Amino acid sequence: MARIAFILLCHKDPDAVIAQARRLVSAGDYVAIHFDARAPEVDFTAIHAALQDSPNVVFARRRIKCGWGEWSLVAATLEALRAAVTTWPDATHFYMVSGDCMPIKTAEYAHAFLDQRDCDYIEAVDFFTSGWIRTGMQEDRLYYRHWFNEREQKRLFYASLGVQRALKLAREVPEGIKVHIGSQWWCLRRATVETLLAFCAERPDVVRFFSTTWIPDETFFQTLVRHLIPEAEIESRTPTFLMFSDYGMPVTFYNDHYDLLLGQDFLFARKISAEAQELKDRLGALWAETGRSFAISGEGKRLHAFLTGQGRVGRRYVPRFWEAEGSLGRERELLLIACKKWHVAKRVLARAQEELDVQGVAFAFHEEDCVLPDLGGIEKTLQKRARHRRALVRMLFDYYQTDRLALCIDPSAIDLMQDFFTDRSRTKLLEIECGFSDSYLIGHARRVGLASDHSPDTVLRELVPTIRAEIAFERERIRDAGFSEVYRMSESHSAETNAVALAGFFGVPEIRAESLARTDHLFTD
Repeated sequence: MARIAFILLCHKDPDAVIAQARRLVSAGDYVAIHFDARAPEVDFTAIHAALQDSPNVVFARRRIKCGWGEWSLVAATLEALRAAVTTWPDATHFYMVSGDCMPIKTAEYAHAFLDQRDCDYIEAVDFFTSGWIRTGMQEDRLYYRHWFNEREQKRLFYASLGVQRALKLAREVPEGIKVHIGSQWWCLRRATVETLLAFCAERPDVVRFFSTTWIPDETFFQTLVRHLIPEAEIESRTPTFLMFSDYGMPVTFYNDHYDLLLGQDFLFARKISAEAQELKDRLGALWAETGRSFAISGEGKRLHAFLTGQGRVGRRYVPRFWEAEGSLGRERELLLIACKKWHVAKRVLARAQEELDVQGVAFAFHEEDCVLPDLGGIEKTLQKRARHRRALVRMLFDYYQTDRLALCIDPSAIDLMQDFFTDRSRTKLLEIECGFSDSYLIGHARRVGLASDHSPDTVLRELVPTIRAEIAFERERIRDAGFSEVYRMSESHSAETNAVALAGFFGVPEIRAESLARTDHLFTD
């Protein structure tokens, strides 16, 4: 009979971790725990003290500081896997779960489910042709090296990526490897895990490659299992039920989801709301039941799509209130002002607000301390603003009670431009070109963390042409995007020429636009 070693990755709520571990081992299974080294030490001490005497619980020998999208999540998983494989030679399956996961079947059902077919359960589809990645970065996840955390070090992340692109530092996938992608929640057989760990020792080049890819927990195990295991022995699906909203955020389950969850053809579900104590209690008790049968309906994802598509407001499947609508509005006009010298864009916006009564916000998606009204929490961090960009802008339209809104953005934000230009609203782009001295570019390098006050002059001299090339690349990328309404003004143009661009962009007569174009010290650093 199947005997499962659960690989539990967690970072918070020690009481819940202890309860989860005790629940999972109650049916004779095992739990290998990796508790994030970023979490408070007192929390880990509490977990360790409560579970250290259980022969069915083991802790990863090394705790790693984990960050979303980083190799650290894979490294933590490998640490827990090695501990589980070494400690329990009779474990037949290794099942990845998080602190937000709960069983939606009995242990009896789960064991029978794994016994019925000798295979690995892991979603693993072709990285390049499957369309698994719906929006955002795709090939660049692999071809360039990612050393910084995209959520915590956004500027460094994209500056590093930009420099590599400019210098054409793309790399090849290791020889003989075809990259696959899929959910990070899987269940693998013992022989597969042992083969995978041996492969990691034999092919350090593959490990090094994935260690600098972006979001490797969606590609590392998926690729290696496909590479090492015959296709007939792989069930390309996750055994854990999870859904995502239109914004790419995991759907959270609440107390009234109990019956729906039990009807899904999965063994576990994530994520369960921390406040859904009744649901947790019922699912926790379910794991220990015997003789329970389940009517599998599998309607969860379809029902969720239908209800959110109808805009239902209620406890079940409730979206955050800012997710109720995905478009800015057909009758609205969004004015994007893109300039690498942010102070220049801010001056243009300030004069437009004074002279043309245009409402606007400066660099909401780039400056953490950007002044924004209270929008219910969506405005609190850069991460939230980026994640809910359309919702944020729609709420700004509503807050200012206007159908015309101007936003200052950095020219590197091509994904943001592409998103807004595909909206039903009318979107215009004003690209402001500036001259850049070497001293300004050195200052820019220091501001974004590419250089420090102590960087040698030789490093700075090599960095300047690279940054200059990156700025030129950003301009070309905007031109290649083929946006419908783009206007350009430049520091090198006359006020009359710039007035023509401003008039078209703001939709005003040239005589009024010329006043903006003649703003004192407009391009002064």
